[in-house]
Order: sequence, then C-alpha cells, then structure tokens
Amino acid sequence: MRSIIQYIVKLRNPSFQFDTAVDNRILLEFLSIQLLGLIRGSRMLLKGKNPKFMLRGKGVKFIAVSRIRFGKFLKLGDYVTFSGLGREGIKIGKNVGIGSYSKVIVSTSLNAIGYGIKIGNNVGIGEFAYLGGAGGLEIGDDCIIGQYLSCHPENHNYGDVNLPIRLQGVNRHGIKIGANCWMGSKVTILDGVTIGDGCVIAAGAVVTKSFPANSVIGGLPAKLLKTRV
Repeated sequence: MRSIIQYIVKLRNPSFQFDTAVDNRILLEFLSIQLLGLIRGSRMLLKGKNPKFMLRGKGVKFIAVSRIRFGKFLKLGDYVTFSGLGREGIKIGKNVGIGSYSKVIVSTSLNAIGYGIKIGNNVGIGEFAYLGGAGGLEIGDDCIIGQYLSCHPENHNYGDVNLPIRLQGVNRHGIKIGANCWMGSKVTILDGVTIGDGCVIAAGAVVTKSFPANSVIGGLPAKLLKTRV
C-alpha cells in the first residue's frame, strides 16, 4: 500500500519520498485526508469545472468561478476564498498549494473591477495569505512562500485635502514576482514592485521598491542585503 500511495503522490511531486519514521497509522490518516479533499474537489463538476485532481479543504469558496482557471493537482487548505471578478480573472498553474484561510481576490466590488492574478507552476503558499489582483499580480514558477504573505497592487489617491480619501479613486501599477523565489513569513509587497527571478525575501520584510534577480532582501522598508552568486 505504501508504494502505491507514494506512486500517486509522485504524480504531483516527483521528488516525494515517505520518511522512514512514517508508520502505517499516520499513513492511513494522511490517505483519508487526501481522499476527503479529492471528494470535495470533485464538487467542481457541479460548477461546470474539471476538478483536475483538486484537493479541496473545508469551506473553500469561489466567487465568479467562470473567470477562474487552474491546472492539475491544485491543493487548497481549509476556508480559502477566491474571487475571480476581474478583467483577466485568476489563472493558476499545476502543482500549486495554497494554505488555509488564504484569500485570492481580484475584486470585491462591481465598480472599477481589477485586472487579475496569475500563479505559475509548482508554487507553494502558506496559510493566511492575501493576494490582491486589482492592478495585476503575477507569481512565477517554483516559488516557495511562507505564511501571511500580503500583496497589494493598488493605492488610494489622497492629494485633495478637501475631499474624503475614499472618494478620490485609486491608482494601479501591478506586482510581478519572478520564478524560483523564496519569501519568508509575513512578507508584504506593495504596488509597482517587480521582484526578479531567484530572489530571497526575509521574514517580515515590507517591499516598497523593485529588486533585480538573485537579490537577498529584508527590512522595513526592504533593502538589498546581498546578492546570490
């Protein structure tokens, strides 16, 4: 049984190997959780979507599902929320995992809807992430991301002191994160930022400007610490 389960898991993660400390009791518990996720994922058929072996946690919510596309083996933790309300909606590659209580939101209002969110292949995102897509958000292939990532591709205008800020509209430039990046827990990325391929971002960093490929950055606001060579 162990070899069969390992073979199935390898379809999603080719480098996967069971640790020798995993006994049969843990293995059966793991299998039951995955089977429940597959059953929940199959409910996408009721929404006219091919589940593509989706592992779906409890309480996962889809808004504007017609504008959400995803690849094979999408793994969603409990109570993840998607809103595809946007010009380009949400596009997710294969072998993507999104942790529990995360929100992937292009727009929440029918007024001035946002652009969209694109997540590449083999991306893992920790729990409690907030991915906004109003000005456009792109995350490249093979990124590994800790808990509480926060991306905000939009800013409020505030230049007129005689008018409430909420009535002054917004400006949007978008956020782009390259491939093969590692971001620690509680990283915040603000509008207009481009992160090059192969960057490492320290936990708790607030990224307010762009950085080239292979940068190691951290701080508040984030600055270049060194370059990977």
